[in-house]
Amino acid sequence: MTTKEFTLEDLEGILLASTGEDKNVHLAAGQIDAAFEELGYDSVTVLEMWRRIELECHIVVDFSVMAEIRTPRAVLHAVDVYLRSSRGADLCLREWH
Repeated sequence: MTTKEFTLEDLEGILLASTGEDKNVHLAAGQIDAAFEELGYDSVTVLEMWRRIELECHIVVDFSVMAEIRTPRAVLHAVDVYLRSSRGADLCLREWH
């Protein structure tokens, strides 16, 4: 990912890759505020999602932050905060709000 913006489409692609299933992932407007568990994503899929976000966005996410961020909107916000940060590539995403 070369852009400094993390979009809903980016997250949908990462979720698709994280599920290992052959289906499209489209988060409707009302779903971005639902917890991942409510959307049918188990903890293994969510951890894989974070691993892929770390690799694609070149960030390190603390496990406590992963546990705290429970909705797609919160993921979008947290990653966007990091990417817009001027603190540089070594920033560890520990506090996101």
